[in-house]
Amino acid sequence: MEQSKLQRNTKRKKHRVVGRGGKHAKTAGRGTKGQKSRSGRKMRPEIRDTIKKLPKLRGRGKNIFKRFREVVTPINLNVLSMVFANGEAVTRATLVEKKVIVLRRGKTPRIKILSAGEIDKKIEVSGLEVSPSAKAKIEKAGGKVS
Repeated sequence: MEQSKLQRNTKRKKHRVVGRGGKHAKTAGRGTKGQKSRSGRKMRPEIRDTIKKLPKLRGRGKNIFKRFREVVTPINLNVLSMVFANGEAVTRATLVEKKVIVLRRGKTPRIKILSAGEIDKKIEVSGLEVSPSAKAKIEKAGGKVS
């Protein structure tokens, strides 16, 4: 056996060129060239520029997404004529009780009665906002608005 004819049993393990970053060699998984491939890069997201351009409403604090005006829940006269009997009182409590409206965060929302549809029953509306045309229709049917 000659020394020049000796061969390994296993292949030689080649050492990779180091680019830092674990098993990634050369570019360390960052691709090639440019600001994004450098360490310590500071590129802000594009959406942040858009956010920065929006005007601010000062003093809103943690309630920034709260509406300025409360949402009004409209109820038409034809709904009231279907749900309420002759001579019944229409209030926030009775509307919740008869499931005409749903509580929002445990509170009854602002309610306004609108004149869509007809009403032929005497009902007493109290503590609710009523449009002028709806008020006229209710009083014409013999009801009362207070």
